[in-house]
Amino acid sequence: MRELIIYGERPARAAFAKRAVRVFAEHLSSNGLRLTNQRLAILRALLTSDRHLSQEEIHRALSGQGVGRATVFRTLKTLQDSGLAAPVVGRDGVPRYEINLERPHHDHLICVDCGRIQEVRWPKLEAIQDEACRQAGFQARWHRHEVYGLCRDCRSRK
Repeated sequence: MRELIIYGERPARAAFAKRAVRVFAEHLSSNGLRLTNQRLAILRALLTSDRHLSQEEIHRALSGQGVGRATVFRTLKTLQDSGLAAPVVGRDGVPRYEINLERPHHDHLICVDCGRIQEVRWPKLEAIQDEACRQAGFQARWHRHEVYGLCRDCRSRK
């Protein structure tokens, strides 16, 4: 397994990145695939980003390293299949990806002006959803809650 080295990172963050690489390598191996330098670069891009990234943004950032558009597309699909990444649909309908490993459930506020995606957690809303499912005899597997509107910065400019 390749070692993921992140210089200047806190030890907890570096340990998290190593776990993500291990999960990805195990998923790839169980599907007869290898952890290539290109796949590792794509995972690293998601791990080190401070925001949600689109396929095109990842491709642009890594094209100088020989990472093609199709490789980014296939790797993002594999990362989703492994449970490591999840898409969030932005204001423009373009999916942007985030690392999903060991993260509590959260929802998203998406600004329709600047495209900023803000993560939020609503325990009371989750409890209401859980109760509604219980009353209906429904077993939820997952859900996604995305609210589109204007972020604080864009509202203050209006």
